[in-house]
Amino acid sequence: MIRITDARLNHIDAIEAMEKQCFSVPWTREMLIKQLPDDMHIFLAAEDDDGEAVGYVGLMYVLDEGYISNVAVSPERRRQGIGDMLIEELIIRARAKKLSFVTLEVRESNLAALKLYKKHGFAEVGRRRKYYERPTEDAILMTRFLGEEEQ
Repeated sequence: MIRITDARLNHIDAIEAMEKQCFSVPWTREMLIKQLPDDMHIFLAAEDDDGEAVGYVGLMYVLDEGYISNVAVSPERRRQGIGDMLIEELIIRARAKKLSFVTLEVRESNLAALKLYKKHGFAEVGRRRKYYERPTEDAILMTRFLGEEEQ
């Protein structure tokens, strides 16, 4: 059974390993630790029965704006609804913080992620040319607006 919780220091080893598995330019351990929940960050971990992180999502917020940093699920745990659970909980937390929107960048070739975000109400709002490295690729900028009508 998977449980979504605030990321904690004991999750960092597994999160760092997922960063290296999932991203061509992974965040460092120090960068990940700085994302742990505080008055500017929501950092959620999907935890298995053993308390091991098998997925995560991070968000930095300023005033009423939310910026999703990374979303990842351990490759061997994909297609089990963990990404859905993480995004759903992140939206709940963003609403509780009264954020107007949450936004993110995604590789244009990452069709699974694009599908996940669209499923959760994110819409394409722009493109960042040559945003990604290794390989060089455009980013699709996607935003989910959290207006009064949704709350």
